[in-house]
Amino acid sequence: MGLTILGIESSCDDTSAAILKDTYIYSNVISGQEVHKNYGGVVPELASRAHQQHIIPVVDQAFKKAEIAKDQVDAIAFTQGPGLLGSLMVGTSFAKAFALAKNIPLIGVNHLQAHILSHFIRDPEEKEHSVPRFPFLCLLVSGGHTQLTVVRDYLEMEIIGETIDDAAGEAFDKAGKIMNLPYPAGPIIDQKAREGDPHAFKFTRPNISDLNYSFSGLKTAFLYFLRDRVKENKNFINEHFSDLCASLQYTIVDILMDKLIRAYEITGIKEIAIAGGVAANSGLKQAVSDAAGKYGWNVYIPRFEYTMDNAAMIAMVGYYKYLRGDFENMDAVPHARLRY
Repeated sequence: MGLTILGIESSCDDTSAAILKDTYIYSNVISGQEVHKNYGGVVPELASRAHQQHIIPVVDQAFKKAEIAKDQVDAIAFTQGPGLLGSLMVGTSFAKAFALAKNIPLIGVNHLQAHILSHFIRDPEEKEHSVPRFPFLCLLVSGGHTQLTVVRDYLEMEIIGETIDDAAGEAFDKAGKIMNLPYPAGPIIDQKAREGDPHAFKFTRPNISDLNYSFSGLKTAFLYFLRDRVKENKNFINEHFSDLCASLQYTIVDILMDKLIRAYEITGIKEIAIAGGVAANSGLKQAVSDAAGKYGWNVYIPRFEYTMDNAAMIAMVGYYKYLRGDFENMDAVPHARLRY
């Protein structure tokens, strides 16, 4: 049957479990948390409580969908960080208990490395699967993280640029909150941006000389811009909603692409991968496609369900760490901040 890994993901507000056999995913169950929509963002205490309620049913469903028994698992991989500490503790505690009960290895996984390795997830029914060749450049863009990484091997990665404040996904959501959009606002902005003029409004861009990102200034500029316009016209947001979404998205994507292109020029790497929840953004995908035609890139974007937080990507990292014999002891603890 090959090597079987149970993956557990609980870094934020999604509880997920997956069963991987070698590099093939046989189940990937995700339970979201609707409660956070009432607060305009993730509430850590509520998230950790929901994980406690969801984790047993989610794991049970993962085994049922994969049609394997718990005794057939060779190791359990869990998200060790980065993420919300309370949420991480739930997944860590479950993984340690399962590993102890079944006497199998325990594998701690960096959540960001897992996003990058989501490109290598394969489904059993999939006839063809195109993956990036090493070394490749990965732009990881999510609600909590924005990074540029040179990936030399499955577990050999070097961060060459990252956000110094807010992440790109966070900028989308916070700007959406300013416009009274429900959480998460990113998908709504993406949808409405297709109907608007991306050049209707210009917003402040960061002046960062290296490959790092910054989005806090854009968020503040957007807030002040709307404050002043609404003073003049209380219906300004409603009357210009599509143009606001298009201009905001264009600015965020342009900031992301500027550093990605610069990273390509520095490294000469034409294998380009996009990962994280914002990889599903249509504006970013179009910009990367346009750049691919201009610079001769080979571009890779995971399937939609693997761009979001999921246990399949955790199990994938667990597979390669198992092959290397990289295991955790029972004194393993989660880390809100964790670098690779």
